[in-house]
Amino acid sequence: MRKALAEVSVSRETDPLDGPGGAAERARPRSTGTVYGTPRRPESYDEGAALDETPAARGSGTAAVPAPLAGERTGAVPTQPSGAVSRETDLDDDDLPLAMEARRAVQILNPSGAALIPRPAHRRIMCIANQKGGVGKTTTAVNIAVALALHGSRVMVIDLDPQGNASTGLSVEHHAGLNSIYDCLTDGLPLAEAAQTVEGIPNLLCVPATIDLAGAEIEMVSVVARESRLKRAIAAYQEPLDYVFIDCPPSLGLLTVNALVAAEEVLIPIQCEYYALEGLGQLLRNVELVKAHLNPSVWISTILLTMYDGRTKLADQVAQEVREHFGDVVLDAVIPRSVRVSEAPGYGQSVLTYDPGSRGSTSYFDAAKQLAERGAAAGGKA
Repeated sequence: MRKALAEVSVSRETDPLDGPGGAAERARPRSTGTVYGTPRRPESYDEGAALDETPAARGSGTAAVPAPLAGERTGAVPTQPSGAVSRETDLDDDDLPLAMEARRAVQILNPSGAALIPRPAHRRIMCIANQKGGVGKTTTAVNIAVALALHGSRVMVIDLDPQGNASTGLSVEHHAGLNSIYDCLTDGLPLAEAAQTVEGIPNLLCVPATIDLAGAEIEMVSVVARESRLKRAIAAYQEPLDYVFIDCPPSLGLLTVNALVAAEEVLIPIQCEYYALEGLGQLLRNVELVKAHLNPSVWISTILLTMYDGRTKLADQVAQEVREHFGDVVLDAVIPRSVRVSEAPGYGQSVLTYDPGSRGSTSYFDAAKQLAERGAAAGGKA
């Protein structure tokens, strides 16, 4: 407004006929505002290019009408100048981050029921063990089991940790008084009577753990063949199963030994930090002892890197050392640090059902798919 007023004042000083109430001012058309006259064109403005100076217009005595600019539609909002990128028209909707996340979510949740993950030729019993706590054993057991169950595999999760975190993550009741894995180990209760169906995932069963399991090791000291109690319970389960995942406690006690004797394969989650490597040697020695004396068929089939933080060099160093030492046993999929993975148990869900499009969900899905494909390629033995 001040600029327009200044222009008007300049024109009045240079034009003596355009004083207050002058003829030039009265003849000039009024604008809709308080300033008289039309604004001046910039000096670089090309009158010939902007005005429609056809002979009919010049001879008619009517005012010249500005011609539309390039790329402008008459009577409509001007479009963007030539060379500008329109987000609405030039970007493919499928390339937007939200669309990509939605596609990942649909693939993981698999509402169509299509089996994108192959099923094994026979039942695979996997023990998920690491005597170090907080490396992602329970999280790995829950999420890989859910990923396989969502794609048609029949899966059972046995919660062998007295803390009962796997039961919590699958929203399965595990309070005192319920049939649990404790009853199967100490009283010989069949697994079928303790197993519960996971809500929303019909192909997934969970045998919960109660606080009574904390005293199971002491109670089984005098039991004959105490190391093979879990193996006999699994062998007696007659319903068809593709996978049995045994979530072990963070120790190398009698419960973990039962899991190693019952299992054919060992899956070791390794946190990408130095302390996780320091205790790995003892676990490997225990597996070799069990293999030599109690279960000749058990072997370390899978190692999964968890809690990977790509911002640190330490995570890269740990991952490189593990891959150099164990070779093809290490899965290509790496589980990153993710808030969504940590939030999901608070809602009684796996990360695949809590936030199926997240990085953590995609990583666990990739890990489950690779684990299944390795087993299928090896005829059931990854």
